[in-house]
Amino acid sequence: MCLGIPGKVIEIYDSGGLKMGKVDFGGVVRETCLAYVPEIEIGDYTVIHVGFAISQLSEEEAQATLELLKELGEFEQELGLGPDGENGS
Repeated sequence: MCLGIPGKVIEIYDSGGLKMGKVDFGGVVRETCLAYVPEIEIGDYTVIHVGFAISQLSEEEAQATLELLKELGEFEQELGLGPDGENGS
C-alpha cells in the first residue's frame, strides 16, 4: 500500500532551485521536496507521498494519523523500514 504519511518539517533549504527539507516521522528523518507546499515553515506538519509534500495539516491531525498507521502496522512499511526499524531499501 502506498499512503501519504505525516511528518514535521525540521529543516528547509534550496537544492537546484527546488524548495527541499528534512521531515521527521517520529524519529525517522527523510529528505523531502517541499515545492508543492510553498507556505510550509519549519515546525509545520505535512503529508508526504513518495518523497513530495502534498498538503499541510495540524499537529493534532498528524499525530492522530501516525497513531492509526502504527496500529495498522503500516508505519514502518510506508517509510521503507524493515521489521527491526532499519532502512529496508
